[in-house]
Formats: sequence, structure tokens, C-alpha cells
Amino acid sequence: MDLHRLKVFMAVFKNRSFSRASEELYLTQPTVSDHIKTLEEEFNCKLFDRLGRSIIPTREAELLYLHAVEIVEKADNLKDLMNQLKSEITGELIIGASTIPGTYLLPPLLVGFKNNYPSITYQVSISDSKGIVEKILGHEMLLGIVGAKIYNEKLDYQPFMEDELIVVSSPSLIEDTEMTVSELFKYPMILREEGSGTRIEFLRMLQKKGFSLDNFNISGIFGSTDAVKQAVKAGLGISVLSRLAVVDELRYNMLKEIKLKNMQMNRRFYIVIHGMRTLPPVYNLFLDALRAKSFKG
Repeated sequence: MDLHRLKVFMAVFKNRSFSRASEELYLTQPTVSDHIKTLEEEFNCKLFDRLGRSIIPTREAELLYLHAVEIVEKADNLKDLMNQLKSEITGELIIGASTIPGTYLLPPLLVGFKNNYPSITYQVSISDSKGIVEKILGHEMLLGIVGAKIYNEKLDYQPFMEDELIVVSSPSLIEDTEMTVSELFKYPMILREEGSGTRIEFLRMLQKKGFSLDNFNISGIFGSTDAVKQAVKAGLGISVLSRLAVVDELRYNMLKEIKLKNMQMNRRFYIVIHGMRTLPPVYNLFLDALRAKSFKG
């Protein structure tokens, strides 16, 4: 079976589009169509139903995708194993990370890893925690670092590093430096999107104290930590952010920390992998490097 043809099929399946698959693979659309047609002839079945500009995988395509993932993974593992016979370890890492670990934790860790294994290349895909988990469940990536556990029995979470969430505001918005949670309700609140680990963990902590987001006056929801920081600086409201994300802003008085009375907002970052997937050798090397740094940063 042609491995390249299987990879073309997987790209079409994941993208639900011939044109997007051709862009991802840097192939012409007729070439992608030819590969799919050849597979359909080889298996004597239809793999995609064409509905105008949309395509829907058939049951045969669903079955083929599950086996194609396994075949391509084993082929890549074999390639990595053969590379390990050489003097230099090579391979590619595709790492998923939620905003805070992807922006503030991974870069220095990757520098050290790259120094030890200069021939390993890497790509970091940053999304919210929910998005990273969905990609791992969908077999689009093998390893992620997230700021909240999103339960699924297929996932394996491993504690990575500690973090602290803090309330921040513009220095001109609030004079006090310490408040109760209830006292925060009179100020407008800025939040991350629903899939954000920061938001998920903050909501969990509120619920333990008998509160919810309904108690707050939500003035805005933003899809990135940087956007939230800019909104808080502009005086749009207060927010809850990782201390890691606001170190410089606190140091130079661009933001102000509001300490909460009787409430600690500590959380963990987690390494997440699919419990049923076998990690290639380069991923195991990187996982060992992450474990060596756990709770030491």
C-alpha cells in the first residue's frame, strides 16, 4: 500500500476538503483527487460523498482512517528507529500547547532540548486547552501541555508545573490592593473564551467558594491572553490571568495585582497524551525532558 497515498487520504479526511488538503500538502487538487480515486479503485468502494462543495466521509472512509493512522504512525516510528542507528537522532515534534505554557514555558525548554538534539525539528501549535485536547482525541497530534483537565477516559494527564492565577486591573481603575471575591462583583470582568484553561480553572475555584461567573458583570470575552491584557490596561475591566503572563506588566506598573482575601488560586499545567497511542522515539525523548523539568520551573 502506498504510504504517500494514505497521507493524502488522511489530509482529505481531516480537512473534509480536497482543496484544503491540497494546500496543506502542497499538491495540486487534481493530484489529490487522483490519489483518492486510486484508493477507491483499490478498495472497490466509495470513500467520500460529494455534496456540492462539501464532502462527507463514508463508513469505509471512517474505517480506513483508523487503520491509516496506525500504518503511518508505525512507518514513522520505524523511520525514527532507523535514524537512531545513526550518530545523530533526527525526527519531528509537533507539540500542542495552551496559551500560557506555549508562550511562557515551552520556549526556554525547547532551547535546552534543541541544544541536546540539534537534528530534531519541532512545531508548536498554540490553542486553548479544549482545542488541544480535541486534536489529541482526533489523532491530529500526539502530545500537548494544557492548563486544565478536560476529562475523557481515553486521555492520560501527567502533572507538569504549578501556576498561580491572580486578579489584575489597570492601576487607575481600582485603588485597593486587597479584596474579597464578593467585592470584585462591582467591577466589570474580562474573560478568556470558554475553552481556555485559565477560565475553566477560575470557574472551578469560584464554584468551590459558592460563586459563579453569573455573579460578575462580564464586559468582554477575548480569544487570547494578550488581548485580555490590553483590554485591562485600557481600563475595560478586571481579569484573572496567570502570573506568568503578567510578570513584566506588574514590574513596570502597567497592571496592578488585586490580592484576594481567603482565596488561593493555584493550579497545575498538565502533559496530555492519548492513552491508546504509542509515542515515537523522539516524542519519548521530549517527554523525558518535560518530566525532568516538572515542578522545578
